[in-house]
Amino acid sequence: MASFREEVRQLARGWRWGRRPPVPATAEPETPAREPGEFRTAWARTPAARATREGIQRYLLRPLVWNETRPRVHGLEHLDRIRGPVMFVSNHASHLDAPLVLCSLPRQWAKRTAVGAAADYFFDVWWRAVSTAQVFNAFPIERAGSRRGAGTARKLVEEGWSLLVFPEGTRSRDGWVQRFRHGAARLAIELELPVVPVAIRGAYAAMPRGRGWPRPGRFPISVRYGPPLYPAEGEDFRSFSRRVSDEVARLLDEDRSTWWESKRRAAAGATPSPSGPEAPRWRRVWEATRPMAGGGHGLRRRAWTRTSTRQGSR
Repeated sequence: MASFREEVRQLARGWRWGRRPPVPATAEPETPAREPGEFRTAWARTPAARATREGIQRYLLRPLVWNETRPRVHGLEHLDRIRGPVMFVSNHASHLDAPLVLCSLPRQWAKRTAVGAAADYFFDVWWRAVSTAQVFNAFPIERAGSRRGAGTARKLVEEGWSLLVFPEGTRSRDGWVQRFRHGAARLAIELELPVVPVAIRGAYAAMPRGRGWPRPGRFPISVRYGPPLYPAEGEDFRSFSRRVSDEVARLLDEDRSTWWESKRRAAAGATPSPSGPEAPRWRRVWEATRPMAGGGHGLRRRAWTRTSTRQGSR
C-alpha cells in the first residue's frame, strides 16, 4: 500500500498540470505530414465514360468554343505521318487551351488523348476533379516538383493513350510564354514518346486569366501543330526541353509571319523570344493582345481598359 502511495506521489510530481511538457518540441520526434493520395481517374476511361466524353466534346464543348471564339487550326497534316501514342506539348495562356487542342484534333486522336492537369487546382475538390476527369480525360500532375502522377502517365501510355501537357505549369499572367519546366521532356524521354509541339495564339486575349467565360466579340485564335520531335540518342531532358520550347517559339513566329521566314530566323538563331519584352505588365499585356490578322477589332482597347482598371483599383 505504501509503495502504491509513493508511486502516486511520484506521478503527481512529474505531471505537468496545465504547463508545457518537459521535452521541447524541437526534441520530439517529427511526424512527417501524410501525402494525400492521388485522385483515381481510371473510371473516366471506361467505355461508358468515353462515350459520354465524346458526346460532350463533340456536341457541346466544340460548338460552344467555336461559337464564342474564331479558332483557326493549322498543321494537322503532321499527324498523318505518325502513330500514337505521342505527347502534345503546348504553351498555356488560358483555360481555353485544353478545349482548343482536344476539339481541333481529328476524332481518332481526340478520343485517345488524356490531359495532364494541375492536382492542386483541378483536383482539389471532388466535384471539380470528377468534372475535369470526365470532360477532358484529365489525370492529376504535381506542379511542385513531385513525381506523383508520373505512374499514371506511364500506365496511360502503355495502354496506348496520348498525353497533352502544358510545361509552363500554370497559365500566363500577361499572355507571354513562361519558362518550360523539364518534367514533360523527362517524361517523354523515359516513355520514349515523340513530342508534337502546339502553339496557341490569341487565347489569352479571348479569355485571360481571371475570367470564367470568353470575352464577347469572337476573338480570333490560332492553333498550330508542328512536326514531331524525337529525343536524340543520349540526349538529356534539359536539352530536349530546350528544343521543344524553341520549336513552340518557332511555331508562334510562323503564325505571325510565314513558314519560310520562321525557318530562316530559327536557323540564324533569331527567332523572336516568346517570353515578350522587358516592360511593365500593362505594356506586356498590350503587346500580347495585338489584333491578329483576320479580325480582332477592339483587342487593344479592351486589354488596355482591363489592365488600367486593375492597376487603379490596387
